Amino acid sequence: MDMWENPFAPGAGTPPPELVGRDDVLGQARILLGRVKRGRAEKSILLTGLRGVGKTVLLNEMECMAQADGYRTISIEAHEQKPLGALLVPPLRQLLYRLDRMAGAGHKARQALAVLKSFVGAIKFTMEGVGEVGLDIEAERGTADSGDLEVDLPVLFAAVAEAAAERGSCLAVLIDEVQYLDGKGLSALIMSMHRMQQRQLPLVLLGAGLPVLPGMAGASKSYAERLFSFPEIDRLSESDAGRALQDPVAHRGVAFTEEAIRDIYRLTLGYPYFIQEWGYQAWSRAESSPIGLAVIRDASETVTQRLDENFFRVRFDRLTSGEKRFLRAMAELGPGAQRSSDVADALSVKIQSLGPTRAKLINKGMTYSPAHGYLEFTVPLFDAFMRRTMPELA
Repeated sequence: MDMWENPFAPGAGTPPPELVGRDDVLGQARILLGRVKRGRAEKSILLTGLRGVGKTVLLNEMECMAQADGYRTISIEAHEQKPLGALLVPPLRQLLYRLDRMAGAGHKARQALAVLKSFVGAIKFTMEGVGEVGLDIEAERGTADSGDLEVDLPVLFAAVAEAAAERGSCLAVLIDEVQYLDGKGLSALIMSMHRMQQRQLPLVLLGAGLPVLPGMAGASKSYAERLFSFPEIDRLSESDAGRALQDPVAHRGVAFTEEAIRDIYRLTLGYPYFIQEWGYQAWSRAESSPIGLAVIRDASETVTQRLDENFFRVRFDRLTSGEKRFLRAMAELGPGAQRSSDVADALSVKIQSLGPTRAKLINKGMTYSPAHGYLEFTVPLFDAFMRRTMPELA
């Protein structure tokens, strides 16, 4: 096969050659964007799901949809080392300057820049390059300058949304890895979207996070479930997985055998990232079409090694020795959700002693609790990786 023509693209957030099995959630986003553009209220969207199911790909697709529908967009990725306000200021500044340069009457964009300057001055961000924000405008005194993010962010969002409305635009804010926002940041974000819906301002939130996100949002503000929909992004069905493999190669006059597709589905369990890895390596090894079962089996060792060295290892290396032992004990119990008490039994310790480690693993995004007393890996197939990496429970 011609490697230049390999259609598969394994990577972090890299769009697959064919986006299959996601029509419902994309249709939901299309309705949200269309209704808000027409001045109608609609719930914003927070995607939830495990690692490797394509949440970031869907966010990127939704951003393209929004831009095609005339929306202005800003996109950020939340992480543990930087507060929400610090992440939002630079793209909001760029957006408001663009709105201010547009032709037409009105002063809302310049007023919103003044509010943004007040917001920056009050929060006093501890971040590199804060002096380079460069807002050469007088601050709007008494507006968004209390220093309380829950008070100030809704005011700032309202000012930005009003500026967009004055220019005949709508705004979509896209945030990936929402679960990494601290309690104050998540609460302020929810309160801001509540303000948008109450005043029917043209600003929507499109976010994505791990399965803990609905619980976090509900615990932060009881009305979150009325503000957002939480579509669960899961693995692909066997038929959709087959399309994800067959459709890209069919454009190049190539096909997979049915036996090869069934084996890839068995190996990947339908998780999109893994399908891209197996498709990429299968194309690389095949000498002709159709790509058969022997090629898949030949590729499997290389795929497993690539996943171990990249997809899994980058998360494994963040763990302490105690956290690794905890996850190894979970892995010993098999795939799916496991009782915390069973993990304690496997480690021969009292369940109360595992509380701090359990909490740290949830905070690191390695596990989540699908039900009281249970834990599950956020990374598909991580149990098998742990058994390969730590053959014995040390």
